[in-house]
Amino acid sequence: MPPAEPPTRPGKLVRDGIPGIIRAAGKDPQVYVADPAEYLARLGDKLSEEAAEARAARGGQEVLEELADLLEVVRALAAAHGADFARVEELRRRKAAERGGFTGRVVWTGNR
Repeated sequence: MPPAEPPTRPGKLVRDGIPGIIRAAGKDPQVYVADPAEYLARLGDKLSEEAAEARAARGGQEVLEELADLLEVVRALAAAHGADFARVEELRRRKAAERGGFTGRVVWTGNR
């Protein structure tokens, strides 16, 4: 699948339940359903947005909430590319077994 073009319409991708929450607050949300190409582009934007929010979080529950949002976007991206999250997790485990994870805090500074 080719890279998605950036969205040209205003707005941002929101969770499916957000329009209902807005309606319950007595407001009238203006929404539409994105076509597949726009959806991929907006998921990419949302991935960057959620990663920035996770990075800026101050710790504790705030970090966990942002990581949960980030994970939801990853799940949606996997589904948009025809895979379920179990496939992503399988690939993550394989890479961790072959190359390790990031818990060792190893920083590479180059080769001699």
